[in-house]
Amino acid sequence: MPDEILIEGIQIPAALGVTAAERKMRRPVTLDIVLERDLRDAGRSDRIQDTVHYKRVFEVVEEVAGNQPHKLVEALGQRIADAVLAQFEVDAVRITVRKPSPMAGVLQFAGVSIRRERGSS
Repeated sequence: MPDEILIEGIQIPAALGVTAAERKMRRPVTLDIVLERDLRDAGRSDRIQDTVHYKRVFEVVEEVAGNQPHKLVEALGQRIADAVLAQFEVDAVRITVRKPSPMAGVLQFAGVSIRRERGSS
């Protein structure tokens, strides 16, 4: 079982939705991120250089979610996964994207959870 860094409950306004009007509203999405990486060195050294700095991950997520239009939660999740794998030394990433109240009065959330490994597409 790999070690995991958990970054949960991120709330970021995103241009997300099938219609242009929906994307223009920039409603918040909730994201959970799990980064898989061997954390033994960080556990022994107690140095930030030996792990993944979650503030930097948040900044990447904020950039992708907030500065690009996305029609589907699947596309948003994939783009975040691609960016995280490109910019951080992790073996795999799992992204859960939740879109609150996608249909008035019917659902609390709609979303996806995707897992991507380094070297796979």
